[in-house]
Amino acid sequence: MAEVTKYFVVRQKAVPEVLLKVVEAKRLIESERTLSIQEAVDRVGISRSSFYKYKDDIFPFHDSSQGRTITLTFQMDDEPGLLSDVLKIIADFGANILTIHQSIPINGVASLTISVQVLATTGDVSEMIEKMETQKGVHYVKILAKE
Repeated sequence: MAEVTKYFVVRQKAVPEVLLKVVEAKRLIESERTLSIQEAVDRVGISRSSFYKYKDDIFPFHDSSQGRTITLTFQMDDEPGLLSDVLKIIADFGANILTIHQSIPINGVASLTISVQVLATTGDVSEMIEKMETQKGVHYVKILAKE
């Protein structure tokens, strides 16, 4: 059975310094588009390996996700109705689906990218993701981006 990803909200003072530096390096790369990863990690004082190890697992928390776009990536079995089940979860939580892209399945597994808009009426996004992860046939769900 696939391991369920859990999300935590912790105060900044409880987050290890390396993770805070990863967030800062990501911010530098986003704000200075010409900046290389090596230049960003050099500025914040971490190794490239630390950056790559944690870059997909830490994001700054914003008090209000309302009106924001969250892009999720999935690996899921190519089974009839599974995509429909995932889309129903998004609808049940009141998020607005903006884009859907599913790859051609290889060895019975497809990659899926979905962008959703979080609205004032949207339920808890962490619960929504957790519910998607527990769907039979879904291998994993990751947050790719938040805008």
